Amino acid sequence: MITIRRAGALDARHMAEILDAIIQKGGTTAHTGHVPKGTILEWMHRYPERSAWHIAEDETGNIIGFQFLEPHPDLRPEACDIASFVRVGTTGLGVGSKLFDQSKKTAKELGYAWINATIRADNAGGLAYYQSRGFEDYAHHPNQRLDNGFIVDKVSKRYDLT
Repeated sequence: MITIRRAGALDARHMAEILDAIIQKGGTTAHTGHVPKGTILEWMHRYPERSAWHIAEDETGNIIGFQFLEPHPDLRPEACDIASFVRVGTTGLGVGSKLFDQSKKTAKELGYAWINATIRADNAGGLAYYQSRGFEDYAHHPNQRLDNGFIVDKVSKRYDLT
């Protein structure tokens, strides 16, 4: 059984571990270097009134994924950006679905009209995940340089909440 709850400061270490494992695996996130707990905490407090962080726990209380919504400087004020991370080896268990159900509800409560997801074009799993949630392509961003110098294309997808 998977449960979803709001993330707190004490969850930051576990979220950093999940993200680091995804980064080490490679090919699915725009993040390219170690993301420490302190960075997660900074991100969590960037937009205190306009963001929401949720975690997914398995039946033993282990954190197996997290998702957050926040404003983005490239988006209009009525839109928020979303990011999703599921522990390596636990995809396909419904973690992302349960997280997104909560994120949709929370985005509406925060007054957003739509959610943006920008995904690496070579991240087939991420593209399929957002497509299966009902996101629709609206922009293509060719030749985006990651922090490690690697060049990738990115796709922006939109989910209307109204």
